[in-house]
Amino acid sequence: MKTAREIKAHAPHCRVIFTVYEMKRLGCDAAELTALADHLTAHGLVLEMLADPLQGMYDPSGAGRLLFAFFAAMAETDRENIRESTLEGLDTAARKGRHGGRAQIITDDMLHTVLRRRTNGESVEQIQPDLIIPTGKRKGQNPSVESICRALAEHGKAQAYPEAVEQAHADFAALQVSELPGPRTVDQPEPAP
Repeated sequence: MKTAREIKAHAPHCRVIFTVYEMKRLGCDAAELTALADHLTAHGLVLEMLADPLQGMYDPSGAGRLLFAFFAAMAETDRENIRESTLEGLDTAARKGRHGGRAQIITDDMLHTVLRRRTNGESVEQIQPDLIIPTGKRKGQNPSVESICRALAEHGKAQAYPEAVEQAHADFAALQVSELPGPRTVDQPEPAP
């Protein structure tokens, strides 16, 4: 957009077209889209969209302003629906025990080896070539020095605050049990609101 404004400033008599693939690539919500449309109009720039209902050249002023605002609101609603669907899918996967993300690179055995060898005075750089990733996309390769250092830092935190780690695990287990459907027995406490 900065380049389009500079071109228009140097050649005010030329028609400068600002092109985006679709409306939602122009901004995140209806207010931002409307503000950008006003900005383009104020600088004498023409907006072109390659997809969406407003495909083609578009002047977001005059009578077209209301139509632009309507489609901007629709784009925002669509984005929000996609976000909600994604969060629901992640929540469902988490309830089934799948938390996404990368496979664990540094296993407990690898961490134990690193800790043992570091107590013998070896550096992470010396240990790293001897470690092999057992599973995942990088199976058979060496983990990065950064991955090893990150695992050491996490291990250090767990050792420094063992009570907090144990409490977090207990809280998570209690949450998982309370979310299971089915009849409750007299022994089971009512879940907290």
